[in-house]
Amino acid sequence: MVMQVDSSQQFQARPFALGIDTCGPTGSVSLARINERESETLGQIELEGRTYSATLFTAIEELLKRSGITLKNIGCIVAVSGPGSFTGVRISLSAAKGLSEGASIPVVAVSRLEVLALKAGVASAALDAHRHEVFLRIQTASLPALELLAGAAEFASILPPPSQIAVCDDAAAALLASAWPQAELIRVLPPTAADAIELAVPRIRAAEFADIALLDGHYLRRSDAEIFGEPTPAAVHPT
Repeated sequence: MVMQVDSSQQFQARPFALGIDTCGPTGSVSLARINERESETLGQIELEGRTYSATLFTAIEELLKRSGITLKNIGCIVAVSGPGSFTGVRISLSAAKGLSEGASIPVVAVSRLEVLALKAGVASAALDAHRHEVFLRIQTASLPALELLAGAAEFASILPPPSQIAVCDDAAAALLASAWPQAELIRVLPPTAADAIELAVPRIRAAEFADIALLDGHYLRRSDAEIFGEPTPAAVHPT
């Protein structure tokens, strides 16, 4: 749920955005300065996968220290809310919520798929989801943007497929090349926290912030407990 908040004066006084992304095999935190005309990335620290819980807050502290600012200067937190690993998504959102509540900082939550699509300059994107599946964002002239977990059945049902799809990993590229050989794969580097801030800038300026009480992970895949328990329909999220 997105809340429209009149916080323009607050952000003018606190013109910095902190980005957090721990959803992928590697992660990052980034800091940017935003005003009415432009945004400027001030720094970014890369995080190794499987170390997020131990290194995230240290990296944020170091990033702020390098820029000579404190949390009191942060006007917004941009949190990548998935899809990705369950642990990574939870760490990203838990950190964002904790900082938000502790320092009264609003949050913008963004999809990692949408960040990847923006980075590649196309409408559709895919990320490896393992188990011969991808997390897929798809948008065509006849299909509004939606995000879903896609395997063989989903690939067969989406006709026509998008003409271009952003990818950043070999597994997703191989699966898409096999399922949709006519689609052009646009290869880019994995999305980062700085890319997430870039996507969020219009929402920050419009003060379209998340309701922290309702903010949850954008998982797309059910947990293992659900997968091996009672079957439920596949998750599909319009965006």
